[in-house]
Amino acid sequence: MSEGRIYLFKRFERFWHWSQALLVITMLYTGFAIHGYLPMSGFRGTLLLHELAAVLLVTLWVFAIFWHFTTGEWKQYIPSTDKLGAIARYYAFGIFLGEAHPYEVSAQRKHNPLQRLAYLGVKLVINPLIWFSGTLLLLFAWNAIDAMPLGLSLRGAALLHTAAAYMMLIFFIVHVYLATTGHKPLTYIRAMITGWEDIEDAHHGAQS
Repeated sequence: MSEGRIYLFKRFERFWHWSQALLVITMLYTGFAIHGYLPMSGFRGTLLLHELAAVLLVTLWVFAIFWHFTTGEWKQYIPSTDKLGAIARYYAFGIFLGEAHPYEVSAQRKHNPLQRLAYLGVKLVINPLIWFSGTLLLLFAWNAIDAMPLGLSLRGAALLHTAAAYMMLIFFIVHVYLATTGHKPLTYIRAMITGWEDIEDAHHGAQS
């Protein structure tokens, strides 16, 4: 490790993060375009792009799950209540008063307790909802199934998928906002590009 710097994000971690971001943005845009909320060049082409992004995203998630378990990085997401109240207070108003973040980042503890809960919610709630409802819609569109299982209607599966998309959009907006709350606006974005973070910035600790 270079003096004054800490290596936080491994190469695959950074690839996974930015690839996932690109695919999620693509799916959000095409999904809302299909619903008529955003402009699109053509319905069929937009739908195909949405489906392709979905397949690539699921494939990426599978590799990411394998990587997290084989490297032990899954432990970064174990829930913790240590300093949870202080961190919530910091994000609520302490950050606007120029207070120091109460959590110190390290290679073994990259995510603060609030982040862990948020990421766990994405991995255990939002992602499974997207997987489940999206897979059903894809199989139905490809004529691989004649009817929805578990008593779901086609409309029900579509509404479930849309609800998961809105939850992902909310998480994405909050994530992008918090990514700008470091020592400098691009501190954490730069760290996710290079993998390295200055110790001063890491100890500032307000990563998204």
